[in-house]
Amino acid sequence: MIWESYRRGFESYLRLEKSLSGNSIDAYMHDLEKLTAFLEESGSGKMPAGITLTDLQEFLKWLNQSHLNARSQMRIISGIRAFYNYLLIENLVSTDPTELLESPRIGRKLPDVLSVNDIERLMAAIDRSKPEGERNKAIIETLYSCGLRVSELTNLKISNINFNDGFVRVTGKGNKERLIPIGNKALKQIGLYFHEIRSHIFIKKGNEDFVFLNRRGSKLTRVMIFTILKDLAAIAGIHKKLSPHTLRHSFATHLVEGGADLRAVQEMLGHESITTTEIYTHLSREYLRDAILSHHPLYKEDWGKVSEGKVGEKG
Repeated sequence: MIWESYRRGFESYLRLEKSLSGNSIDAYMHDLEKLTAFLEESGSGKMPAGITLTDLQEFLKWLNQSHLNARSQMRIISGIRAFYNYLLIENLVSTDPTELLESPRIGRKLPDVLSVNDIERLMAAIDRSKPEGERNKAIIETLYSCGLRVSELTNLKISNINFNDGFVRVTGKGNKERLIPIGNKALKQIGLYFHEIRSHIFIKKGNEDFVFLNRRGSKLTRVMIFTILKDLAAIAGIHKKLSPHTLRHSFATHLVEGGADLRAVQEMLGHESITTTEIYTHLSREYLRDAILSHHPLYKEDWGKVSEGKVGEKG
């Protein structure tokens, strides 16, 4: 029962103070459940204040024996760190045993990215003779034009689209709002969907302001967006793992490759840290190499020789 009070307090902290989404809260609570399961199985019966670094190292071994991969283990340890941060804030513990705990090392996984040709094939696979066709094209145009997360797309509201200035207002992680430019093609397709399809749907009460609806007049679910993209990928013959996040990655990668400022991309994606956005520079090593060498004041001359294939030639 005492652990249950810690759980309830942590959940309230995540919801009220951190303003996390339901999915994020569930993930953190799942991490905490792993720790309590380990304590029950080991028979230690310890409360949070009594858990030591050694206990957590044993917990890591236990996770490893459960055949969880390094990324999953790291995610759980991150959740336990957040739990102890909450306990420290509430003065429920005096020390943090996670402070010196080393997380499993993992390689940085680069996300799948679609080429512009892939995206064109994806859109060409849409059957626009069906009522959902115009909607699905508007969904892909919006995802690729704005780099939205899937939850941001499903919660996008008509009142948050500025058709005149070409911006959408999005509420992202931590309830933070940001303005994102949206392309004319996406706006035109949304307008077409509104006029041709959405205006003829009987909309359920409470769903009037949501942009994307199903045929029953309710906002689309996350699962439905994944299903739409998976089905279109199969028709288009795209064999990469495709999800809404793939379009988000593609949006960011194409911007960076096109020379967009990394800070601007960070703002559009809603990343708290620039280091999260920097992954997109690794997706095109040629772009990064060109950008640095061609602008570096000491190496411009050498870069010219590299471009002409004259490096190593004797004068």
